[in-house]
Amino acid sequence: MKPRPRKRFGQHFLEPAWADRVVDAIDPQPSDRFLEIGPGPGVLTRRLAPRVSHLTAIEVDRDLAAALAHEALPNVDVVAGDVLEIDPGPVVGGEPLRIAGNLPYNISSPILFRLLDWGRRFRKIADATLMVQQEFADRLVAAVGTKDYGVLTIFTTMAAEVRRLFDLPPGAFRPVPRVRSSVVRLRFRPAGVAVRSETTFTEVVRSVFTQRRKTMANATRTVAESRRVTAAAALADAGIDPRRRPETLTIEEFARLANVLSRDVPPA
Repeated sequence: MKPRPRKRFGQHFLEPAWADRVVDAIDPQPSDRFLEIGPGPGVLTRRLAPRVSHLTAIEVDRDLAAALAHEALPNVDVVAGDVLEIDPGPVVGGEPLRIAGNLPYNISSPILFRLLDWGRRFRKIADATLMVQQEFADRLVAAVGTKDYGVLTIFTTMAAEVRRLFDLPPGAFRPVPRVRSSVVRLRFRPAGVAVRSETTFTEVVRSVFTQRRKTMANATRTVAESRRVTAAAALADAGIDPRRRPETLTIEEFARLANVLSRDVPPA
């Protein structure tokens, strides 16, 4: 009996024919350790497990987790839990780790930011091949100056090289979603653009993109004044034209601006 997808978990199960293509794109190797996020009924799990040294599958739906664990697939440990809440230490471990997953559309951003955080903390994650909504993928791979370029693009690119592998039609899933999906690969790198303070960099990027239609002179005002410096002075020091808009700045330019502002953090 096929499991019934649960709306509260945003479940759309991958069809077997498309799972074969996804696994081919992942290109698992016999020595690889894998973490699978949201295995559901295990369509991807059964194809990955025989081709890798070990796979940990994290499933928030306890009924699906129990059913998958009952199969006792070789090389597979099933963890019933929320990937946003589990302790990553035992999962990541000391050996290189690869990740695969079919991310629920409604929580793709939190899961991605969780993985980026793991990548920074553990430096053991090699790559992540993820199925996401096509519009989400557009934002991940967006070029500077486009409407899709923003916070998600910048924070992801700081930590990983992102590539769209191919698109999936709605019919690749059951139940059929109303949107198309994409398979993307993130190759994590040891370090991105150098910043003096990650906290300041994060604050600057998030702050200006809440005002992306404004010029940098206006969009930077709040975060600059919180550091007792004018936006004009900070932008001049960073070599950025105050008439530009946030979506036209490269990651390197945001880093320069954040480095300028990190010198002016007021005392506690």
